[in-house]
Amino acid sequence: MKRLFAISLIVLAFSADAARVVRTTRTRNGRVVRTRVTVRPGFPIRRTLPNVVVRPAPVVRVAPSVYLGTVAFTAAVVATMPDADRRTWTGGERLNDEEGWTDFTMNVDKRGERLLLEVEEGPAQISFAEVVFENGEAQIVDFDDRVQTRGVYSLLDFRDGRKVDHVRIIAKAQRERTGIKLHLVS
Repeated sequence: MKRLFAISLIVLAFSADAARVVRTTRTRNGRVVRTRVTVRPGFPIRRTLPNVVVRPAPVVRVAPSVYLGTVAFTAAVVATMPDADRRTWTGGERLNDEEGWTDFTMNVDKRGERLLLEVEEGPAQISFAEVVFENGEAQIVDFDDRVQTRGVYSLLDFRDGRKVDHVRIIAKAQRERTGIKLHLVS
């Protein structure tokens, strides 16, 4: 029984590490260390990606195994936020201008039909969002490093009610503070 438990822990640690191959953020003499954005083979964006501060990621269960075609972000504003009973999951991160480009992951692990992106407090410059589904398919939403102002935007629609494992975002605050929230809607 102990052996089975030990093997389970090793497998869990390996799968969590395989989900995102990045170095953790470290501070040396009070300075933040930046590292290159790390992506898996087959990642569809070919431009030079920024150096980032990597925030520790939650344990993710699924690593991207195949990338679907890239979706260009269209900045489609959502006129009214869906009722709370239609939002199956909400998560957020606070960014500050001192960190610069930041790589963070939100652990969703819920089923829904579309993702909404909310920019709070101040504008945010966003490189891309990587939406990973439970079957390992990953959809890249390319913002092309454009600045998004405050508001709620449609990030990605998937009407078949897919289960989202996690969403990884590369972004930076354009002012002192910015908040980025995701809402999964059913």
